[in-house]
Amino acid sequence: MTVAFKINLAKVVHEIIDGEVVIINLEKGHYYSLVKAGADIWSGIARGMWPDQIVAEMIQRYDGDSQTIATAVSNLIEKLQEEELIAVALESSNANVAAESIATNPQAEKLPFEPPTLEKYTDMEDLLLLDPIHEVDETGWPSAKLAQV
Repeated sequence: MTVAFKINLAKVVHEIIDGEVVIINLEKGHYYSLVKAGADIWSGIARGMWPDQIVAEMIQRYDGDSQTIATAVSNLIEKLQEEELIAVALESSNANVAAESIATNPQAEKLPFEPPTLEKYTDMEDLLLLDPIHEVDETGWPSAKLAQV
């Protein structure tokens, strides 16, 4: 059985800026960066793709050994889980739609594959934890937690 993943929106906000994914863990105050293949893998997760669909898309987009690409995708997904940036999706209604997006232009030149690295930064942890943006309910930002009485 293949497991699908989703962005952990209760703890995470993310933005793509000039091809770089910037991810902030609001609970811990850490922020992260993904570029190139890492940004593409994150995009696949955000679109609700299954890991094997992400691998297939990466093999079509990048020039590299298919086993190396599959291992790199698996390793990054594992690291994203460890950092609590993604979670197992209880349902993956987007998987069938996402599968349709795998087809790419076969004439396009493939990019050289470099295994992705999740860059982690903790230098702004204290500042980020002071910001009320991290005080959200399980649906994520901008839904603030209700005060417990």
